[in-house]
Order: sequence, then C-alpha cells, then structure tokens
Amino acid sequence: MRMTCMTALALCAASPAYAATHEIAAGDGAGERLQEALILSEPGDEVVLGAGRFVLDDGLSLDVDNVTVRGAGMNATVLDFTGQKGAGEGLLVTSDKVTLRDFAVENPQGDGIKSKGADDIVYQRVRVTWTGGPKPTNGAYGIYPVESTGVLIAECEVSGASDAGIYVGQSRKITVRNSIARQNVAGIEIENSRDAIVERNMVTGNTGGILVFDLPNLPVMGGGNVLVRENLVSTNTTPNFAPKGNIVAGVPRGTGIMVMANEQVWVDNNTIVDNPTAAVMVVTYIKPFEDKRYNPYPREVVVADNQAYDNGQDPDLPGIAPVVQAFGGALPTLMWDGLQQDGDTPAVLASPEMPGWSLNLSKQGQSMAEAKPGPLSVPAYGQPWNMDGIGAPEELEARLVS
Repeated sequence: MRMTCMTALALCAASPAYAATHEIAAGDGAGERLQEALILSEPGDEVVLGAGRFVLDDGLSLDVDNVTVRGAGMNATVLDFTGQKGAGEGLLVTSDKVTLRDFAVENPQGDGIKSKGADDIVYQRVRVTWTGGPKPTNGAYGIYPVESTGVLIAECEVSGASDAGIYVGQSRKITVRNSIARQNVAGIEIENSRDAIVERNMVTGNTGGILVFDLPNLPVMGGGNVLVRENLVSTNTTPNFAPKGNIVAGVPRGTGIMVMANEQVWVDNNTIVDNPTAAVMVVTYIKPFEDKRYNPYPREVVVADNQAYDNGQDPDLPGIAPVVQAFGGALPTLMWDGLQQDGDTPAVLASPEMPGWSLNLSKQGQSMAEAKPGPLSVPAYGQPWNMDGIGAPEELEARLVS
C-alpha cells in the first residue's frame, strides 16, 4: 500500500522525531560515557545500561524531558557509588516524564535517586542499597521524589537509608506499590503530600514501617487524602539509627504505621505483625513551631479493618512502663495520643474490630507520665470521603512493563 504524504506526517507526529538509543556498557570510563549520554539525550530517547557493575566516583544528573533510563535488571545492572567523591545524590533528575527502570544504585554518599520538580515520573524495579547495613552515615533517602505531580513507584526495593527508604514529599498524585522497604529508619514515608496510594508493599525490618506525616516550615503544606491499604508491615525492630536532629530520629523502634498531623488518611486491610511499640499510632506534632499555615493535629484518620497481632509487646517510648502495666503488659493495636483540633473534627475514626486506646493527653508536649490511658471512644468509620482521583495518573500506569 502506498503511503501518502499526510499519513507519513501523522506517523511522524505520533512518535518522537529522531528518537535514539544510547547503549552504555560497564567498564573503564563508563561513568563519563553515561553522564554524556544523559546530557546529549533528546526527548523520546532511551539510555540503556548493560549488565555489570558501573564503578562511579561522581553523581549523575538528568534534565531532559521524556527520557527512559533502563538497565538489565535491578540485580544485573549496578551503579556503584562506593567511591563517590562528595555527598551528593547518586542520580538527580530534574526533568518531566522520565522513566527509571531495572537497575540498582549502591552506596551513594547522599541520597540514592532524587527527583525534584520532576512531574510524571516512573520508578520501576529500581533498587537502592547501602550494602553495609543500617548506619547513621548512610544517605538519608533511597528513592526520593519531591515537589512533583504524578509519581509512580512500583516493584522497587530500598534498604539501609538513614531517614526513609521510599520517601515522597511535597507532591501530589502518588502511587507506591508492590515494593520492598527493609532496614531503613522509615520504610515508606509520605510527607506534606496529597492524593497518595500506598498499597501492596512489604515493609519489614525498619525502625518504623509506614509514616504519613505533615511538617511545618516547608514550601508545600497541607498533606492528606492518603490511602494505605493491603501492605504487609512486619517485624520493624531495627533500633533507630537516624542522625541526631532528624525528625525521624524520634520515631520509636517497632512502629508499624504512624500518622502525624495529617488529614483524611484511610488505613485499611493491612497485615501488621510483630511491631513491638504499636501496630498503628495516630499522633499530634509536639515540637514548637511558628508556621501559621500549619495544623499540628491529625484529622479524620480512619483505621478500618486491618489484621494486626503480636504488636506492642516491647514499646520503645520514654516513660511508657506505667502505661504498659495499665494495659496488661502490651500496648493495644491502635494508639492515639488523645489530642484533636476541636470537638467537631475527630482525630480518629476506627473499626470496632481494631482495639484502640487513647493516652488522653490534654496538651502538646506532655510526658507519658501524665497519660491517663483509657479505651478509645471515637466514632466508628463510615464511607470514606471522596477519594476519586487519588494515586498516579493512568498515563503513568501505561508506562509500566512486565
């Protein structure tokens, strides 16, 4: 069949013009060749990393839109930053519509992979590992998208981060799915972000499992509308190894799921097992702050029908011993500090099947010695608020490959 001029023009418009594949093999000079390919890429290009270990002494960066960086597999293609000079990221992405797939980053001096202001980004089967295990000298974040709209993290794995393994901050339209976070301070953290789904992940061996936080004094405020469902949150027993001064340095060892100062968070159908402080904690931000935009209270946090057992048997909380004794030797499944914004906005709504207690604190900053623990008296949850439109856009799902 003869192709008309109009047909040819339509085909050209449907695909990137002059899309190229840049193939980079491991070996001498690989770092320079890889960075050159990232700089010279055009929208629509692929940078393909061969199998092997890429020994790098400097961080990498990408600022071209619509580029795919892919390797031969998260255990086959390794970007090794053990000898990295300086404390920067392993890879920094500042462009939109980027796909990162099928490679590993090991031992970066700073964060593993950071994407900033990078909308519509996909991380799939990416591994970030600090091979020496949990240490305060490890980089803070493994996978670290921030200030973005449209984030999809799928089938990834992070271990050893001294802050959060998988962290999404100051962003919207987020999905974190089918990933593994282990031996980090925080396994998965959603911070100052909205419209997020965290689902079907395995979060184990961290200090704290899944954190949904809102903090003051950040450019983007007002996190909420977060769905945490169908995750396995187990055996988060690693002592906190965050550097002193970090906000997560205060996360108790053995925290399963913790919601702090966030609104409309739905925690449902998770399996939460063997977390020695508590399965689920809902708390107020207790440090002093001057940010007038900030609301330190949790609002409408729904703890629905989760499967939780063998939690709360060795809590890591200062002054908690009398409280534990009052509870008969183990903290209950759901713990709330008792603080709320006002009488009209419940901090917690809970399933009757989730045994919960309140510490009945009356003001921010009180010690555990002042707690007056008692059974949780909160409204049972009903139908969730309108959760249409949360999670990563469908266009990002279409970029996943098997």
